[in-house]
Amino acid sequence: MMIEANGIDLHVEQRGAGGPALVFLHYWGGSSRTWQHVVDALSPDYRTVAIDQRGWGKSAAPEAGYALSDLAGDVLAVVDSLALESYILVGHSMGGKAAQLAASQRPRGLRGLVLVAPAPPTPLALPLDARQGMVHAYNSRESIVATLQQVLAPDGLSDGDLDTVIADSLTGASSAKAAWPLATSQEDITAVVPLIDVPVIVISGEHDLVDPPEVLRREVLPRIPQSTLVVLPGVGHLLPLEAPTDLANVIKAFVLAQTRGGFFALPEAQQEVALTRCGDCGMARLTASTTAPRRP
Repeated sequence: MMIEANGIDLHVEQRGAGGPALVFLHYWGGSSRTWQHVVDALSPDYRTVAIDQRGWGKSAAPEAGYALSDLAGDVLAVVDSLALESYILVGHSMGGKAAQLAASQRPRGLRGLVLVAPAPPTPLALPLDARQGMVHAYNSRESIVATLQQVLAPDGLSDGDLDTVIADSLTGASSAKAAWPLATSQEDITAVVPLIDVPVIVISGEHDLVDPPEVLRREVLPRIPQSTLVVLPGVGHLLPLEAPTDLANVIKAFVLAQTRGGFFALPEAQQEVALTRCGDCGMARLTASTTAPRRP
């Protein structure tokens, strides 16, 4: 469905029912389809709202207006348009940085924040020539495949997911492709993210080359004191495609903690938890990390 929000037409995919609603923001190069496997796992129990951010997917693509304030304003306008009274923001990479800014405004109804391999609140630490090269990363099938193999998902994706990523990256507007590396990624929101007043979980891939776990430990956790880190083993930056089941399980555990009480209801107890599996049943579960630093 198309929603006119924040002065722009945004495409939104909705499924399921039940609260709190889960509102998804994709990475630079993706679309609402990035979340399809995660939504498949969660929509039987929760209302899911996946947004094509401006310039991507089926949403409108203005020539300008790609600042973080625009992206954050878009998602909050969608929330208002859908009259979501209780919701959790789930942002991946670029979408994670937009979600941080949105959450820092303490919007009514926000119950939690899930940051999936998020861009930190600090400026992207890449020189200008490297960021200028990023502008062309999605110009052709060949350049997209090279970006996946070298940076985003070196361990590979399924054929179906590869086709989705290529199609989404190719159809992105040139203005959106350029805005993130040249401008939006350089925004510094460190002054406002401490204002976030809801529980936060940060989910990282062990082999992420874009925003590795050590970067998130250094740049995100100290600035959002009520945040907890989970590192998913053996995967890279595209967690919604590489490990959708594990990601959905972590999100579900986080949501249940906010609605029923549980580990994440006491985020000050531990800064990092680990995803482990039951040796007998194979089910995933979250346990306190033996290597994680405890909060003072």
